[in-house]
Amino acid sequence: MKLAVLFSGGKDSCYAMYKSMKENDIVCLISIISKNKESYMFHTPNIELTKMQAECIGLPLIQKETEGEKETELSDLKDAIEDARDKFSIEGIVTGAVKSVYQTERIQKICDNVGLKCLNPLWHIDEEKFLKDLVSGGFKVMISGVFAYPLDRKWLGKIIDDEVIADLLKLREKYKVSPAGEGGEIETTVMDAPFFKKRLEIIDSKIHWKGDSGFMNIKAVPEEK
Repeated sequence: MKLAVLFSGGKDSCYAMYKSMKENDIVCLISIISKNKESYMFHTPNIELTKMQAECIGLPLIQKETEGEKETELSDLKDAIEDARDKFSIEGIVTGAVKSVYQTERIQKICDNVGLKCLNPLWHIDEEKFLKDLVSGGFKVMISGVFAYPLDRKWLGKIIDDEVIADLLKLREKYKVSPAGEGGEIETTVMDAPFFKKRLEIIDSKIHWKGDSGFMNIKAVPEEK
């Protein structure tokens, strides 16, 4: 089946793509750049890097801006999905949804309206296994945003590895933090993956911190592996 991936550049969309491409033909990526950093629907930290990530992967990218207003931002997503359908003859959309009923229901409705299938290969995946599979599978995933206590600015820029996973699991036990960030506690940026033809290398970064949350703005370039 010819598919497009709703692509944020984070671990969820990248791993959903990885799982889907084993039995399907991924022909393009779709990224929505929200001007509203508090968007209900869309990942925002380092979303601008999706253009470079698409270059690293070697797939065309449909990128669309939205004001990010609740519910009305869905019309911008629908427009982007219709563009993918018309340009690349896709038959379905892949999402990185794990637990968000809010997002999943709305994307499913759009797909129904435009005659496409909606695939959610990570739906209710075990979070610990998910993170360990990322590490063992060769994904280089950076924590680029933290939005819940007790996560602090020291977490920004960390690459998810076995030690980081162990620390996140401890926080789940003590503070009920979702280790995969499914409560919005963590945002990530994928620097490399098995299907990347090039990797992203950071050339500069800046931390933006306010109160008890913040994100790392990354400047990066594609480099040969």
